[in-house]
Amino acid sequence: MALLKVKFDQKKRVKLAQGLWLMNWLSVLAGIVIFSLGLFLKIELRKRSDVMNNSESHFVPNSLIGMGVLSCVFNSLAGKICYDALDPSKYAKWKPWLKSYLVVCVLFNIVLFLVALCCFLMRGSLESTLAHGLKNGMKYYRDTDTPGRCFMKKTIDLLQIEFKCCGNNGFRDWFEIQWISNRYLDFSSKEVKDRIKSNVDGRYLVDGVPFSCCNPNSPRPCIQYQLTNNSAHYSYNHQTEELNLWVRGCRAALLSYYGSLMNSMGAVTLLVWLFEVSITIGLRYLHTALESVSNPEDLECESEGWLLEKSVSETWKALLESLKKLGKSNQVEAEGADAGQAPEAG
Repeated sequence: MALLKVKFDQKKRVKLAQGLWLMNWLSVLAGIVIFSLGLFLKIELRKRSDVMNNSESHFVPNSLIGMGVLSCVFNSLAGKICYDALDPSKYAKWKPWLKSYLVVCVLFNIVLFLVALCCFLMRGSLESTLAHGLKNGMKYYRDTDTPGRCFMKKTIDLLQIEFKCCGNNGFRDWFEIQWISNRYLDFSSKEVKDRIKSNVDGRYLVDGVPFSCCNPNSPRPCIQYQLTNNSAHYSYNHQTEELNLWVRGCRAALLSYYGSLMNSMGAVTLLVWLFEVSITIGLRYLHTALESVSNPEDLECESEGWLLEKSVSETWKALLESLKKLGKSNQVEAEGADAGQAPEAG
């Protein structure tokens, strides 16, 4: 028994074809939107590629771009099919291919749904990517004279100013690395020598941060150096006083920014997916309604459209049987090929 059977007359078939034609062209616009969102996300990720450890984060924007292009192609073709469905002579050329096209549409909808899920699930991989990338970026902050790394100081400073953040997890991350280049250290100074000798790796570590960590909203002039030394500043206690630095780490700031972007894109993609599913269902009804017309010459006759020709369980069993037959036929062909090669080897 057919699933979700609906009766159609000529007027209903025409309305369905016209409605699907309009929906398909709206879906082409939705495909352009998905393509644009993917392109925007890719550009935003490339802007901060210097503080990202790998290219895995580009999977989502690349997928959105690809699905946007496929959406435009498939829906343009479906719009043409719906337009030709009103004319029996034009529809005849599409008739042999329509069932295969519907299968492709179902697969497209499955992939689109998975891409939408990836937009929501990418936060974990993005967090680890940012953690390693920011750590390496901070390590190379001082290498202003090293080819290939001389831009890192500017990149980190602009990042901290734009996102109002400091360090990887917080401003104390700068205490653990030498972020001042040796070029600007006076090695004849006793203080510099003592600091370098006190460190096992021979690095010049200070309890200070770059200027880009300063919060301009603070009424007090920015305290960048000797942050943990209360006696170095008047009326200052680093344990109780609110520091005039950005407290949030850049990893959390970037993760929040990209997370909100991808959540919004995932929601838009899910809406487009629902729209695409409704179009696929409509195409299926149009296909079966036109197939079941008893007299093609009588355009006014009634017909029936359905979603599945059989029930869900029967359709599933038929699909499994067809897959088994396909597997057996491939096995027989492989055995025949092996048998043909054996005499040649002899």
